[in-house]
Amino acid sequence: MDALITSGLAIGLAEIGDKTQLLTLLLVARFARPWPIFWAIVAATLINHGVSAWFGATLVDLIDPRLMTALVGLAFIGMGLWLLKPDDDDDLGVGAPGHGVFLTSFVLFFLAEIGDKTQIATVLLAARFEDVLLVTLGTTLGMLAANAPVLWLGARFCERLPMRAIHVLACSVFILLGLWVVLVEAKAWQWLLG
Repeated sequence: MDALITSGLAIGLAEIGDKTQLLTLLLVARFARPWPIFWAIVAATLINHGVSAWFGATLVDLIDPRLMTALVGLAFIGMGLWLLKPDDDDDLGVGAPGHGVFLTSFVLFFLAEIGDKTQIATVLLAARFEDVLLVTLGTTLGMLAANAPVLWLGARFCERLPMRAIHVLACSVFILLGLWVVLVEAKAWQWLLG
């Protein structure tokens, strides 16, 4: 259950202000049909994060457990710092007309998530918890918690959020999680002391 809750909270916070949230806003502004976009986000996230979680859980079997734990902790810290850097939103478009709302939204959302912070975080969370199903469900729920309100509340909702404070909070969550993994679970301080 920790995997589900931690994954959902981490991704939900990390997703606020992310380029996929802007893409969600652009899609609903263009098509004015939130339900097909919602289901496209669900499908694209389940597939993208499912593969990412599988990859993260598989890494655990290939690398020494103590080294893997330390690497995951350090990666969480790096992820936290990365969250402070704003996304590059210049490449976002709303697709060519003539495709269905669901298909256009699915393809754009899936592609926007490739290499995104939340995809990498999903790999790390799965490596940490070694539970593909709960991490995938948690990250998908976190993605929906951040993007679904944008579908129905639109720009008014986004403009009122204290984006910088949310990014700092998400950064802090990832850094604290990383420090916990490195110092408590990996006992990296014992390695440093000899």
